[in-house]
Amino acid sequence: MGAALTALGVGGGAVAVNLHSYERLTHERSVMEIRFVETAPRQYTALLYPEDSDRVHRYELLGDEWQLDARIIKWTGPAVITGMDSIYRLERLSGRYRDVESERSLERSVHDLANGGGLDLWEVARDHSRWLPWLDSLYGNATYLPMSNEARYQVVVNQSGVLARPVNDPAREAVRHWR
Repeated sequence: MGAALTALGVGGGAVAVNLHSYERLTHERSVMEIRFVETAPRQYTALLYPEDSDRVHRYELLGDEWQLDARIIKWTGPAVITGMDSIYRLERLSGRYRDVESERSLERSVHDLANGGGLDLWEVARDHSRWLPWLDSLYGNATYLPMSNEARYQVVVNQSGVLARPVNDPAREAVRHWR
């Protein structure tokens, strides 16, 4: 009887841990809204409205599309069981051209978004992965979508990485005609 109860307890615990991980994997956190104002052909002002700040950040971007890059640190093994969620840091915002020839020959724009300082956990985890087996830092992520005048996108992060979704008609129209 005791062995059966122990097995039932262990099995129930394993299921609970598994269900707990599924909840975390579907969790999304809104990071920012980004809005574009066309200032010239293939030139935009990107206005970033971070969720955790009242400041608006302005960046000039060249091209047809915008790209947001991030570093993701994923926890593995025992760290996941204890409830550690993935963490992220936005790295850069850049403009990009739809066609490769323009990308090679025209002026590019890229802006540093990392507010790093001190010890960089991502670099430490990458350089010492053998000693930090519960950290997976070999995971970079980016999302890119078309720029269009007055287009607005919501940027979210989840356990899989950074995602962006159109939130207004100009953005939905740009995505609909995107090739």
